[in-house]
Amino acid sequence: MTSQWIVGNWKMNGSLSANQELVRQIIAGLSASSCHVAVCAPSVYLAQLQTLAANSHLLTGAQDVSSHEQGAFTGEVSAAMLREFAVRFAIVGHSERRQYHGETDAIVATKAQQALAAGITPIVCVGETLQQREAGETESVVKRQLAAVIHTNGHCISEIVVAYEPVWAIGTGKTASPEQAQQVHALLRAQLQAATQQYQRIPLLYGGSMNAANAASLLAQKDIDGGLIGGASLKAADFLAIVAAASH
Repeated sequence: MTSQWIVGNWKMNGSLSANQELVRQIIAGLSASSCHVAVCAPSVYLAQLQTLAANSHLLTGAQDVSSHEQGAFTGEVSAAMLREFAVRFAIVGHSERRQYHGETDAIVATKAQQALAAGITPIVCVGETLQQREAGETESVVKRQLAAVIHTNGHCISEIVVAYEPVWAIGTGKTASPEQAQQVHALLRAQLQAATQQYQRIPLLYGGSMNAANAASLLAQKDIDGGLIGGASLKAADFLAIVAAASH
């Protein structure tokens, strides 16, 4: 990868007024020399985000997408609907969706497929729990999660983004060491290389409590192409500090 990606995931946070000020500050801090920057907002704010980010260097994304095209699926939002709001990305398979909503590897793969069919880039999240890491299962878990997406989307797998998010480091203040993160990213890179000749096109993001203090050391790793940022994306100064670390 020649340039890095910083993607904010607001999770279930925000308000019309808070969003307006946050996006204004982020856009003001970006320049043409910045890395690729996006924010993924709750679906109810995507129309606002589309307006706020128009004619700027800030890209927009959704936090989820339905595995169905349309129909009697109350509360779901389809990829085609997201596309109407100029959404460039959709997070799929976030650990919170897997944990709290019972999303399986197969569902995540289908969601990625739906996003790709609508011209939206899925940010596919993979990662292990603390129990799985301590049991020595990190490699098998992340490879299994990514394999499902590769199997379903093999012909266009080079169009995805992959985010490694160790579940034990999300919102806990704990972070995988740069060496731990690099080890898993290298594993994922090798798995993608076996799946497509265009594997180098696929950004690999780290998504476990990256912040202004640790971003530079994580982003310096060979196979880490950026970050999926949670809490730090809600504070413009912190988010822009991570962007600055990725832009050097």
